[in-house]
Amino acid sequence: MSLYGSMRTGVSGMNAQSNRLGTVAENIANSNTTGYKRASTEFSSMILPSGGGNYNSGGVETQVRYSISQQGGSSYTTSASDLMINGGGFFIVSGNGGQNFLTRAGSFVPDKNGNLVNTAGYTLMGYEYKAGVDPTVVVNGFDGLVPVKLADDGVVASGSTKGSMGATLPGNAATGDQHKSSLSVYDSQGNSRLLDFTYTKQAGNGVWSLTIVDRQTNTNLATQTLTFDAAGKLTPANPAPLSTAALGPFAGSGATLAPLSIDFSKTTQAGEKFETDGGTIDGSKPSKMTGFEIDKEGIVYAKYGDNLVPKFRIALANVQSPDKLQPESGNVYTQGADSGVIVTGFAGSGAFGDIKSKALENSNVDIANELTSMIEAQRNYTANSKVFQTASDLLDVLVNLKR
Repeated sequence: MSLYGSMRTGVSGMNAQSNRLGTVAENIANSNTTGYKRASTEFSSMILPSGGGNYNSGGVETQVRYSISQQGGSSYTTSASDLMINGGGFFIVSGNGGQNFLTRAGSFVPDKNGNLVNTAGYTLMGYEYKAGVDPTVVVNGFDGLVPVKLADDGVVASGSTKGSMGATLPGNAATGDQHKSSLSVYDSQGNSRLLDFTYTKQAGNGVWSLTIVDRQTNTNLATQTLTFDAAGKLTPANPAPLSTAALGPFAGSGATLAPLSIDFSKTTQAGEKFETDGGTIDGSKPSKMTGFEIDKEGIVYAKYGDNLVPKFRIALANVQSPDKLQPESGNVYTQGADSGVIVTGFAGSGAFGDIKSKALENSNVDIANELTSMIEAQRNYTANSKVFQTASDLLDVLVNLKR
């Protein structure tokens, strides 16, 4: 057995405990960092060949491991742009150089340009809604991603495209009896227009006709025959929505009324007086952006008056082995050699968790465990230093034998 080998083994042990103390210090320092994942030091032995009655002491090496896949606790805020992933996945963020990273830190706020950025300055990325159509995710890359921007676009109007109107028609009505109701809709510039719904009793049992007329121009936009069974239910039971004709452009403004898809499936016939359910319609009159909302699927809506307009859908990413991701400054991660390929998707689909607005994921550091680890590292470091000191004393004895 070599005394120098014992000294080198003691030094190896002290270095290993220093590394452990370093991860403990980092964990304690980041115990309040949003989305931070605990680091730990794993030890493995280094064995040297021995034989013939001689033992060669080896040493110990360390490897830092991050518990990235372990979810932290929740804390709730009042900001709609504070986001937390409840389950698997990472937010995709972009740095100043345009490189994309993964992160669980969702404390985003709008910057001067309206882009959502977190405390480390990384910009949240997503897909833009175009003409209200849900975007398609690129599952094997970051192509198509744009910064999620919530800048005010000024006064915005949204034309109506779909709605509903249900009614209860009197079963004892005579042929030719009419009942009317109206629905307010919006043209392409947000101007309100009234559509008159006229229900006329036809000859035969349970047969009515429905006409939809634009009141201002007296234009018939659609006609539908309604037939009810003995129980007063529509036949067929789930009719396709009624499509109206487009209208316009209107003189002066040049605005148009788009074809409307009107759901009338809740219309019934009963021994009651005529009554409607009030109807519903999408679209909005001209208004400024008054705020925004983010739902659990990551859809970012801008609020214009009482209307929510989808603007972006937040993209998420994941890998086969999250704990093997490569940590970077700013609480972000890049793909590592052993992490697996990055796959992108949307919240609530596949292995991706839901997104919670007005919530943040806490650090998964347990202070009590870290303090315990710190005491253990201190004691073990002292014990290894004693090995070094003892071997050094034995060398002094060996040198002094000549005297």
